[in-house]
Amino acid sequence: MASSSGTTTSSGSTLMQNSGSEEDLRALMDQRKRKRMISNRESARRSRMRKQKHLDDLIAQVAQLRKESHQLLTSINITTQHFLNIEADNSILRAQVGELSHRLQSLNEIIAFLSANNGFLAEEPAADSFLNPLNMSYLNQPIMASADIFQY
Repeated sequence: MASSSGTTTSSGSTLMQNSGSEEDLRALMDQRKRKRMISNRESARRSRMRKQKHLDDLIAQVAQLRKESHQLLTSINITTQHFLNIEADNSILRAQVGELSHRLQSLNEIIAFLSANNGFLAEEPAADSFLNPLNMSYLNQPIMASADIFQY
């Protein structure tokens, strides 16, 4: 009996050692599980922080790009207005060039006519002084042109 009780005691202590090592193993696994859980939580927190920082950076970039876009749009509008003003001035100058060219051509024709007739007219001067080439007072009038005549 003693041997059976010794075996029992010996196997009981083996069982006790086995259950003690199983408890230690479980405790060790639980500890590792807790460490992993804490590590995962910390990693998730860092990931959320990175995402938030990235989102904040993108929001700041959008604000900056909108500001630049508004500045460019303002600059384009100002440049367009300057272009339209210069285009109107050019139209006026073109009209004046046309009028001056026409007057110059008329004066050259008068000079050619007078040169051909040695300064004398074969006919009597017309009663209308405006049509009389010798009366050139109409040539001293200022040239007036505006952009209004070019609008459709």
